[in-house]
Amino acid sequence: MERIWGGRKLAELFGKNLPANRRIGESWEIVDRPEAQSMVANGALRGKTLHELWTEHHDEVFGDVRYTPRFPLLIKILDAQEKLSLQVHPSETVASKLEGEPKSEFWYVAAADPDAELFLGFREPITHNRFEESVREGTVIDHVHRIAVHAGDAVFLPGGRLHAVGAGNLLIEVQQNSDTTYRVFDWNRTDPATDKPRELHVEQALQCIDFEDLEPKLIESDCELLISHSLFEIRKWTLDSPREAAPFGDCAIVCCLTGNLSCANIDFAPGETFLVPAHLQNRQLKPLARNTTVLRVTIPKR
Repeated sequence: MERIWGGRKLAELFGKNLPANRRIGESWEIVDRPEAQSMVANGALRGKTLHELWTEHHDEVFGDVRYTPRFPLLIKILDAQEKLSLQVHPSETVASKLEGEPKSEFWYVAAADPDAELFLGFREPITHNRFEESVREGTVIDHVHRIAVHAGDAVFLPGGRLHAVGAGNLLIEVQQNSDTTYRVFDWNRTDPATDKPRELHVEQALQCIDFEDLEPKLIESDCELLISHSLFEIRKWTLDSPREAAPFGDCAIVCCLTGNLSCANIDFAPGETFLVPAHLQNRQLKPLARNTTVLRVTIPKR
């Protein structure tokens, strides 16, 4: 996905085949959206879309994951060569009022420049009216909490959290299957395609923002588990020996971070993401190099 803030790290660090001379900001790795679909690459279901798997082969591929109209997660890789807009996604309670889709998300920092940072929540208490004034004055960023980040850091962003990705971040994003975003501030830049500022959505954003979200922190974990939430469970594994992706009957999503691995006789390199079907017999993740690490994502059962 071409983005005005994107770069070329998806090719440089993850070997993605990118179109020449384009600023690519997002790679949608696992997706079931009206505008984009993951496709089965090989095997008996080759050519099927993720949506077709979800609707036609649900129990076989996804096991006891609760059925919804679309696959519930969207997995992306983000390359922020420049800062993303200051924005917010609606929570479950607000989304329906605004006729949008709720979105909570998780970020894992796969790579970061030395001065990389994330913008999350607020530095100090602020009222709705004072925030709105700061948007009009162009000083809104002065009220936003900043966190320096390094490769290996992770954070959860519930719907309603004001946020922006700082320049120099390469992130793995695991999110609700949603594409609803309300921009508050876009660093006074113009879109090269139109030579005009991008549209802001301040009125909607004000209805979504959690103004009590003060100085949120990165995830602190001294074990494999990074987060266990009603939407997803995410673990970071270091593969020193073969390991089952998930118990038989459960599906899992695996993203290779470092090293190399194989699963079901297919090799995977850093930046590659794959779905392990619930009833796949050969489900071991086998490291092919030292320091092979992965994110393992599972979805709560119905």
